[in-house]
Amino acid sequence: MSSIPDLVVVGTLAFDDIETPAGRRSGLLGGSATYFSVAASSLCKVGLVGVVGADFPAASRMLLEGRGIDTRGLEVKADGRTFHWAGRYEGAMDQAQTLATDLNVLSTFTPRLPEDFRRARAVFLANIDPTIQGAVLDQLLPPEGGGPRLVAMDTMNLWIQVAQPALRKVLARVDGLFLNDAEARQLTGKGNLVAAGKALLGLGPRFVIVKKGEHGSFLFSPERFYALPSFPVEEVVDPTGAGDTFAGAVMGFAATSARHDAARLCEAMLYGTAMASFTVSDFSLEALRGLQRAQLERRVEDLRRFVQP
Repeated sequence: MSSIPDLVVVGTLAFDDIETPAGRRSGLLGGSATYFSVAASSLCKVGLVGVVGADFPAASRMLLEGRGIDTRGLEVKADGRTFHWAGRYEGAMDQAQTLATDLNVLSTFTPRLPEDFRRARAVFLANIDPTIQGAVLDQLLPPEGGGPRLVAMDTMNLWIQVAQPALRKVLARVDGLFLNDAEARQLTGKGNLVAAGKALLGLGPRFVIVKKGEHGSFLFSPERFYALPSFPVEEVVDPTGAGDTFAGAVMGFAATSARHDAARLCEAMLYGTAMASFTVSDFSLEALRGLQRAQLERRVEDLRRFVQP
């Protein structure tokens, strides 16, 4: 059996301390690459690239590998500690208040892709420094040489503020961009979301997916625009990682497809939205760690019925 993953993600693994109206939890497994890879693992073979410290427990690695995630790209720094983030959610829980950020081993992270990871069908650059994202792109083989045919990225307000020139260079080299609505407006200077979406397409990617939290998501592409509401969830316990799991399921679905046109991306967004609805129903990865493909498919069908007239 081929050892080449369908999809490779490069991003963060972290320990999170979370406070929401539902309670407090400390030392939770988190990070963009963690949520993304666990979500995508329900749909395809995933390879993970990231860095952790000596404090990263064997149980956490076993959780990832138990989902079939290839961790050969996970670097362990014996003299360091894993990235740590603490945050609090209040009210509508649409935005986290950051209480602490300790980069630890992430501050000197230089991703190195295993040779066969460079031949994955798809690659996702999760929310990390755009300089690092560019260095990952430099390691990929061209599509005509067996490299990925779909490369997408995420970003955040920090990089838009402090590293926008580097970010724009990366945007010119990828197929797709995921970001939230505030970030789309910040990066383009456009107050109107449709105007912002069009402006983002002008920066290089052939599609842009704007995440709008409880209000769903919006696809912008030259072929069509598409809006999808979120799945109706009665109680949100912890929204941490919802955007990453959304992207993981979207890319996981797309990675196994022979085409990546707008119609296929719209279908992929159903999977991303359904996956995110599981994530927010419990803390950390609790709702995802045992999730089966059949459960996801049922929720996708529920969502399809919900949005159809």
